[in-house]
Amino acid sequence: MALILSIETATKVCSVAVHQEGTLLGINEIHLDNVHSQKIMGLISTLLEQLGVESEKLDAIAVSSGPGSYTGLRIGVSVAKGLAYALDIPLIGVPTLEALASQVIPFCEKSDHIIPMIDARRMEVYAIVSDYNGSVLEKAAPVVLESNPYISYLEKSLVYFLGDGAEKAKEVLSHQNARFLPNLNSSKTIGNIAYQKFLESEFEDLAYFEPNYLKEFRVQTSKKNPFLT
Repeated sequence: MALILSIETATKVCSVAVHQEGTLLGINEIHLDNVHSQKIMGLISTLLEQLGVESEKLDAIAVSSGPGSYTGLRIGVSVAKGLAYALDIPLIGVPTLEALASQVIPFCEKSDHIIPMIDARRMEVYAIVSDYNGSVLEKAAPVVLESNPYISYLEKSLVYFLGDGAEKAKEVLSHQNARFLPNLNSSKTIGNIAYQKFLESEFEDLAYFEPNYLKEFRVQTSKKNPFLT
């Protein structure tokens, strides 16, 4: 009986959920920036207490593996690895954008496409392209939205855009076949995918698992004072 704790911290959403056999038992999440390190352990302990689940009863820990915020991913993965190690249970990494795309699958037609987006600052997003069933057609990559990079998909089918990067893409991606959804990242869909990975024993190596940042983290120097970052 698979009891899985899932963690999502790749964006401003700090979210934790518990699934049993792929069925959601409970979820705790907040939508605030720069609070993940302060709130995540409290969210986890509160959720487990509310559900009457002892941590020792968990069968696996799942975590959003990126891309996304460097700091958010680092926090989520560190907590997930720490719990998996302490409890001696498997760690499951779930691609962030694939989990986000899966939210749309239930109402897609066979010709539709899904493009989940995570804000990467300025006019850049992290995105994938998937078909109606969630199969990835274009792998996760940084995309600059200076012109419409998805016009070929929009001209032949409905395209669902979602995630915190989709809002700023509306003007550039304007098209009669574009559909912009308010859906954001959530541990709920991390847990759904994690259960399938659990059944197939797709576990991560605790010693070597790292988030998929896509781009190297760069410390920006203050223009006013070069000694400040």
